[in-house]
Amino acid sequence: MKRHAALQQLSREHHIALKLARQARFASDSGNPTAIGEAAEKINALFAEALEPHFQVEETDLLPALAKAGGETLVKRTLDEHAELRALNQQLSAADGSKLSRFATLLNDHVRFEERELFELAQDLLYPEH
Repeated sequence: MKRHAALQQLSREHHIALKLARQARFASDSGNPTAIGEAAEKINALFAEALEPHFQVEETDLLPALAKAGGETLVKRTLDEHAELRALNQQLSAADGSKLSRFATLLNDHVRFEERELFELAQDLLYPEH
């Protein structure tokens, strides 16, 4: 999908998130407590260095502009999912396979939603010249 320059870096960062979701899925599906714990530790580290900064850019720059332009429903969903991902990340320290599974599913679905719906709407409303 061709992205407007303002969305290209965010879109590239989604690749990292999808890889992380996939790793979380493999670990949770394994049922192996060691693999689950290692995945949870990796997620905690990458969340702080990659996902949280990504969320902050979206929440500071993209989402307010999109809400003003008429995208309130998708903005609310995005913020709700960011909040749930943050909460799940905090709960992963217990190395719970079901929480890791929920994190994997939500992160994967969230990235797909942003790429297929949120960013498409942003391009239409904020960057119509794309």
